[in-house]
Amino acid sequence: MEQWELGTPGVLRLPSGLVVRGRGLRRGLPSGQSPTFGVYLLGARPDPVGWESRWIRWPDFRLPADRDEARRAFAEALDRLEHDRVEFACGGGKGRTGTALACLAVLDGVPAGEAVAFVRANYDRRAVETPWQKRYVRSF
Repeated sequence: MEQWELGTPGVLRLPSGLVVRGRGLRRGLPSGQSPTFGVYLLGARPDPVGWESRWIRWPDFRLPADRDEARRAFAEALDRLEHDRVEFACGGGKGRTGTALACLAVLDGVPAGEAVAFVRANYDRRAVETPWQKRYVRSF
């Protein structure tokens, strides 16, 4: 399967070379490639999509309601990156999505204390919005 095209908005290359996309759902689906697997980080169940997906109950500006479930979803997404176009998305694409991408980076080998900076440098400079989201990543 063709992976996300590097240089496309929201595409993050992890240290292993695998790529993932983050985005804000309020902006709609970007043109071009569609995901084959999505992880949606929202307080309420998202609308159905045309690809396989998982929903993590995660209210805006907060943390996942079930942290074990979130960890399993992140691990599944990492496993799928080699063969799928995986995206993570929340309403704005910054706080929850950035936090999830930072956790994914930790699973891919970035030290937990450096993961927020990694995501801010390579995805969005405003990613991971709250102090408790930063602490969640550091303790992930």
